[in-house]
Amino acid sequence: MLVDSHCHLDFADFDTDREALMQRARDAGVGLIVTISTRVRQFDRIRALAEGHDEVYCSVGTHPNSAHEEPDITTDELVTLAQHPKVVAIGEAGLDYFYGAEHKVLQAHGLRRHIAAARITQLPLVIHARDADEDMIAILRDEMGKGAFPAILHCFSSGAELARVGLELGLYVSFSGILTFKSAQAIRDVAAFVPMDRLLVETDAPYLAPVPHRGQRNEPSYVRDTAAVLAEVKGVSAEEIARATTENFMRLFTKVPRDALAGQMAAQHG
Repeated sequence: MLVDSHCHLDFADFDTDREALMQRARDAGVGLIVTISTRVRQFDRIRALAEGHDEVYCSVGTHPNSAHEEPDITTDELVTLAQHPKVVAIGEAGLDYFYGAEHKVLQAHGLRRHIAAARITQLPLVIHARDADEDMIAILRDEMGKGAFPAILHCFSSGAELARVGLELGLYVSFSGILTFKSAQAIRDVAAFVPMDRLLVETDAPYLAPVPHRGQRNEPSYVRDTAAVLAEVKGVSAEEIARATTENFMRLFTKVPRDALAGQMAAQHG
């Protein structure tokens, strides 16, 4: 069984066939899915999706590209919303200088508030980092010095130094369909040195569909293609990657009940 640790099921891209793609995910052996919040003010939609599907969990947070739209989100609000039984993570939050460099200060402030919420709740912080490695490293080191918090570098597409610092600080690293792109050898090189007990896989659907689906709308069932390439990079079987990434997910996302995993495995095996 595989877990899609990061996608966006609430996006309009899925409005016409959401239930069908959920079934395709089950058929592909994807037993658990985390649909990730990008705007706290739209959290009700995410929560409803998680409540409506046994295998779906969610996060709460504001994407860095929306930090300027939700500058008033507080740590207390995040902590309160995270009490819902289906909320298993904080974020995604972070720094994105590719699109939002003009909002650097607001992004950093938002990231630190999300870190505080992760520290209080001990739910993993889902970190978005794009073209901001130096500042991200500085903030992570500074904040980890104030008190430990669980976190994941999601959809890893940064430099090797951010991965090394993240691992040093106890973070997990998640790989998306980017790993399968011909041009992404540097990302495969990073995946090669990330320990097996710190790896996760995701789709970031509807974006970044892996080969052989590149250019199409992504969906949770395609996480299997990324896992297959990750297995090649690590020199292990696809089954070993599925086992390791699922175990890592359950270790990091501690709020997901163990019986939820067992229930989905039983359902998939008839």
